[in-house]
Amino acid sequence: MEKRVLGKTGEYLSIVGFGGIIVAQVDQRDANNYVAEAIDAGVNYFDVAPTYFDAEDHLGPALIGKRNDIFLACKTENRTKKGSEELLHKSLKKLKTDHFDLYQLHAVTTLEDVEQIFSPDGAMETYLKAKKDGLINHIGFSAHSEEAAIALMERYDFDSMLFPINWVNIFNANFAPKALQVAKSKGMGILALKAMAKTDWAEGAIRKYPKAWYEPISDESLAKLAYRYTLSQGVTAALPPGYIEYFRLAIEASKDFKPVTPDEENQLKLLAKGIKPIFPQH
Repeated sequence: MEKRVLGKTGEYLSIVGFGGIIVAQVDQRDANNYVAEAIDAGVNYFDVAPTYFDAEDHLGPALIGKRNDIFLACKTENRTKKGSEELLHKSLKKLKTDHFDLYQLHAVTTLEDVEQIFSPDGAMETYLKAKKDGLINHIGFSAHSEEAAIALMERYDFDSMLFPINWVNIFNANFAPKALQVAKSKGMGILALKAMAKTDWAEGAIRKYPKAWYEPISDESLAKLAYRYTLSQGVTAALPPGYIEYFRLAIEASKDFKPVTPDEENQLKLLAKGIKPIFPQH
């Protein structure tokens, strides 16, 4: 599998990431098999969070004996020094490791979030101390708004940004290009979410994939094309939706990876017409 460097870190990550939510709400035997399958496919980038149901409980045991061969990222949504520190140590214990390669501020959405993170006794104090103490190697963030992402990047020289980079959002709401531009100008590693997302679940719809808060693309060839589109936007890696079926589609899409052609991009633009983006333009 192709690997790309994560910004200025010198770390090389597989272009397909393994989202820990894949092993949430599954048997431990399945979790072990999925992790082994990912590593056999050349995946070395694993990402998890305490909010992903019981994912940490399953991923930790599945990584025993494999930890040194992978790049392990985790995150916390807690914005305070005390709360984020407690969650950091809890995650380290559950994942049976003495450090995270990347620790991220999770789902930063508002400017109030940003202020709290950087305030006295805010989460940033935990991150800086943890890095100094060797508990984390790199500091990043995930964000669900361009405004919040840009505000974060103005406050600190982060190693990475985890952000929704999705065909419908870009074509129908121009959502992502501004944040991408700032991150690239700073030489940051860019990690992508929601590559295979289509739109919001319709009201009353039977949610075939309940771990996803949005409706993933159901057509396999379109899902693979959308994933390739995301990988063509100057990102280091992309995380598919939290189901093994979508992870396998991402592996297929990334084999002998070639960037999308102008014709393929036009095809996606046409297919996006009339689809409501999951992140509307602000």
